[in-house]
Amino acid sequence: MVETLSTDDAELARQRAAGVLAEGLLVVAPTDTCYGVLADAFQMDATQRLLDARGATRKRPLPVFIRNPRQLAGLVQHQSEQAERLMAAFWPGGLTLIFAANAGLAWDLGDTHGTVAVRMPDEPLLHELIAETGPLAGTAASTMGAPLPRTVEQARDLLGERVELYIDGGERPGTRSTIVDVSRGGAEVLRAGVVTADEVFAAVTGALDWGNPTEPAPGDAQPADGHAPLRDTTDEG
Repeated sequence: MVETLSTDDAELARQRAAGVLAEGLLVVAPTDTCYGVLADAFQMDATQRLLDARGATRKRPLPVFIRNPRQLAGLVQHQSEQAERLMAAFWPGGLTLIFAANAGLAWDLGDTHGTVAVRMPDEPLLHELIAETGPLAGTAASTMGAPLPRTVEQARDLLGERVELYIDGGERPGTRSTIVDVSRGGAEVLRAGVVTADEVFAAVTGALDWGNPTEPAPGDAQPADGHAPLRDTTDEG
């Protein structure tokens, strides 16, 4: 039976969500951008259940939510200076970074081509939940091609009984995170969102510190170029 709880009792919502996720089931919860649907990132049946719930193929690999940049050490191969500048400027918040993933991780997020998309959302409930569960696979609580859900009711209309627990945290802005690929050197904007491409450029060049950005140097932030991106990012939140 589908259950709905409110963030008015955040402790109850967190405890119940942690239990549901431990069982390999799905939780919808508010993020700083929209409502997201969550699964235990290290339970392969759970991440496949999340893909199936959204009607997504494996070509739409799942991002991972963390609560602290220190968690990256166990997930990614390398953190470049550009990535560190971006994290310092925009985490927690609406910025998703694509890294080269550590080999041998016991997870299955889809066809990632050796990468992992990571975001640190600006949402205290998620931080508390991740502190208990570890990193979570999470993306927009919608079916493929549907608008981003701004309310728990919209998310429930889209995902219904495919989700065990819905957490109501009030209306959200319905925005998308900006996605930047830092896996191949430099910083390439794959999708603009709440963080603009100009803001990404300013962060990786150091212009946020003293203004007046100049022309980008090799390896600095660039818009997406003509080569195929490593992942399809269309429907992520």
